[in-house]
Amino acid sequence: MKVAVVGATGMVGNVMLKVLAERNFPLTELIPVASERSVGKKVAYQGTDYTVVGLQTAVDMKPDVALFSAGGETSLAWAPKFAAVGTTVIDNSSAWRMDPEKKLIVPEINANLLTAEDKIIANPNCSTIQMLVALAPLQREYGIERLVISTYQSITGTGVAAVQQLENEYENKKGKMAYPYPIHRNALPHCDVFQDNGYTKEEMKLVKETHKILGDENIRVTATAIRIPVVGGHSESVNVELKGPSTVEEIRQLLHQSPGVVVQDNPETNTYPMPIYAEGKDDVFVGRIRQDFSQDNTFNLWIVSDNLRKGAATNTVQIAEYLLEKDLINK
Repeated sequence: MKVAVVGATGMVGNVMLKVLAERNFPLTELIPVASERSVGKKVAYQGTDYTVVGLQTAVDMKPDVALFSAGGETSLAWAPKFAAVGTTVIDNSSAWRMDPEKKLIVPEINANLLTAEDKIIANPNCSTIQMLVALAPLQREYGIERLVISTYQSITGTGVAAVQQLENEYENKKGKMAYPYPIHRNALPHCDVFQDNGYTKEEMKLVKETHKILGDENIRVTATAIRIPVVGGHSESVNVELKGPSTVEEIRQLLHQSPGVVVQDNPETNTYPMPIYAEGKDDVFVGRIRQDFSQDNTFNLWIVSDNLRKGAATNTVQIAEYLLEKDLINK
């Protein structure tokens, strides 16, 4: 199988190559793709060096699958060109997520929607993925009435420039700023751009993508997204109101049995999810499961995951694995 990784020299692209190798994805030819300034560079994959090519060259090579992590503008311009030559595109950007003709997929939740006709498939936002891997079992079992979300998001979600800013601040060096303020020893209630309604784009992604993935626009959702000086993953405090009664133990047991979820929830031993331990792992970690005593049928969860892996690269590769398993890829 011929696989193109678009954005192969970027932060998510690098992790994608690592995940493909770790999961022994059955590719026979790797096509690393990047912008013109990176063309000709070498990318290592399982002991072999591959030459980075440009987008048009990659289209001409007609890969079976193209895994995109190169930003929305690139995806809007080039994903249809890949699809036109028979390539199945799985895209990490926000470009196609809310397109009513495109599927927005978290494999543990709704991969069954995919067909061979789906040539451009959207990967959800990182914070949405980890949250819904944990919440979808509750939606299936009880139904969800309302979500109140606060996210504490890794700087790696912004990209290399943010990591460099933090490193510069550690060393008290001046340099290019990825954020409008220092991030070291700080918390910015500002992920992505502000919209006319006062929410940021990131906060509205949590609302809209939740509705689309769970297939229920009646779920009431409100979110606040905060950037913190952490590199290992995103953390989320989620208050979930269910449609019916449950208990902490029932929820803990349900999540324990759910694919992709690891329950870490024992206050007596200080056991709870943290990004420092989630980094480099593909699971979604859930803990601090508590009843909200201020309202019936309501519970608090703390959800943590590596945003570059399950929040991006791993979810993308899992979609490709599902397509392959169900024989939905032209090869």
